[in-house]
Amino acid sequence: MCAAIADHDLVRTPANFVQLTPLSLLRRTVDVHPTRTAVRYGDITRTYAEFGDRCVRLAAALARAGIGRGDVVSILAPNTPAHLEAHFGVPMAGAVLHSINIRLDAAAIAFQLQHGNSKLLLVDEEFAPLVRKVLPLLDRRLPVVHIPDPAVAADPIGMAEYEAFIAPPAGDFQPLDPLDEWDAIALNYTSGTTGNPKGVVYHHRGAYLNAVGNTVAWSMGGHPVYLWTLPMFHCNGWCFPWTITALAGTHVCLRRVEAKAIYAALVEDKVSHFCGAPIVLNLLANAPAEMKQGVAPGVKVMTAGAAPPAPVIAAMEALGFNVTHVYGLTEVYGPCVVCDWKGEWDGLPLEERARLKARQGVRYHLQEGLAVLDPETMAPVPADGASIGEVMIRGNITMKGYLKNPAATEEAFQGGWFHSGDLAVRHPDGYIELKDRSKDIIISGGENISTIEVESVLYSHPAVLEAAVVARPDPKWGETPCAFVTLKPGATLTEEELIAFCRQNLAHFKAPRTVVFSELPKTSTGKIQKFVLRDRAKAL
Repeated sequence: MCAAIADHDLVRTPANFVQLTPLSLLRRTVDVHPTRTAVRYGDITRTYAEFGDRCVRLAAALARAGIGRGDVVSILAPNTPAHLEAHFGVPMAGAVLHSINIRLDAAAIAFQLQHGNSKLLLVDEEFAPLVRKVLPLLDRRLPVVHIPDPAVAADPIGMAEYEAFIAPPAGDFQPLDPLDEWDAIALNYTSGTTGNPKGVVYHHRGAYLNAVGNTVAWSMGGHPVYLWTLPMFHCNGWCFPWTITALAGTHVCLRRVEAKAIYAALVEDKVSHFCGAPIVLNLLANAPAEMKQGVAPGVKVMTAGAAPPAPVIAAMEALGFNVTHVYGLTEVYGPCVVCDWKGEWDGLPLEERARLKARQGVRYHLQEGLAVLDPETMAPVPADGASIGEVMIRGNITMKGYLKNPAATEEAFQGGWFHSGDLAVRHPDGYIELKDRSKDIIISGGENISTIEVESVLYSHPAVLEAAVVARPDPKWGETPCAFVTLKPGATLTEEELIAFCRQNLAHFKAPRTVVFSELPKTSTGKIQKFVLRDRAKAL
């Protein structure tokens, strides 16, 4: 019999243990690929040696400004080089990066700055007028650094200009690694559509693991050319500032997400990868034909957000894009579930491939657990593709918790799992498929109706640009589906025609009883505001 290994005399030392942090990914790339292009933005092109030096100088500048371990540094900027530098420079100072949604109003931004106790704000000059409205709402003075940009023009604001702020050499300043890999690296806020948003705290360990996990889930090779269509403020760009840097790839920064600018970058910069919500894919799929000329087939697209309708995926694949579907939430660093593609599906018809690809899939390699459970009993639902439960996740790619909100943290982690609030089924092959948010499911005459299923059918109609389905109160059935639809430019369609189309493609009880043609209200992150539509449906 072998004796158990006695390791009581074995200890962690600098030789055999290092705290995990995505900062190490930049160090390696600067060491190994210093001359490769790190950043392109308009007339700006920088190597990794230059990029790494700027990040260290930002950290040193923050330290000179009194920023230290655990302090929150906020940034309000689009997808620009400065925003990318902040993802390394801020944690190199030992601080916590707070990327602010650029679509928020002054009151919402002030709440986050106050709640997070931000010690310094980096602001792109485009948003200087907005910040002038924010600062009087705070109960203390907040130092501001102004980031200029040749693409816009605004009056400077704050104590310093960014380039002057980071200009001094770092000298003997040494970038700080975390004392513990569970130390906070980032603070992100949820959308807050039903009240004040919650502050989600990320740790260095999770950021490192999800940055590496992205490379595996997307089968990424070395030196990708990545177009920044996904906002860096959204879950720290799904950890891709760290992912692309780990692969010595090129970050192609993009100030505004517009179809013309995206297609131009795809051609001019020879982009290989980009991420975006389904609304971005829909924008590209419905762009004028002349914009799409010259795009090389095989560009890899990662999409998540609202569950993408299969017709949108099919349209992108028909244009030659290779779509990977992922799923996640702010609380799990963005994506941590992927529809892992199988070779045996390649020969299926396009529509069937798109239907399979629209499923959310299986856990990331570096996420420990993904389950569909009964939220009351915590028992797994049958893997029959029909029984609905709540999506639950656990592992290292999960937030530390909600800042200053222990009650919400305890509720979110009840039973040892993170409760997503999303309803799904598990298929016999183990892949999960979202059916709705728990508050969005429609119960009509005792039957559950998935709004996602109905929306997918609506999107398959050639005249429909956008669609959202919510419950409308009904005296007989309790609730019935009500569809809000935006038509493509120049298209015509009646309510009766669209309802008839749905009945041809759905069980009749699932078809909308009401259709309203209008623009769809969206949150600051581009998600459709269903709570607004539910109020409208009640008033019909």
